[in-house]
Amino acid sequence: MNGNQIQGLIGMVLTLGILLLLVLPSAVGAVRERRIDRQLREAGKRAGREQDQKSSSRSTVPSTATWYADGRRSKKFVSS
Repeated sequence: MNGNQIQGLIGMVLTLGILLLLVLPSAVGAVRERRIDRQLREAGKRAGREQDQKSSSRSTVPSTATWYADGRRSKKFVSS
């Protein structure tokens, strides 16, 4: 190998190294996102199964805060 070939090889290796340093964070982030998505999917499946088991026959009644807020919303004035 002569001097020009060695310089070309060094330049190519440095260019590929810089490219790798630029791409690596996004690749790590993508892998992390996929792992989090998989965990959320599994947790959703587990929550769905638990919800089926914990079904209650009692009906839900709105809280006092909900009744108060509904009353306040209906008294808004409309400017013409």
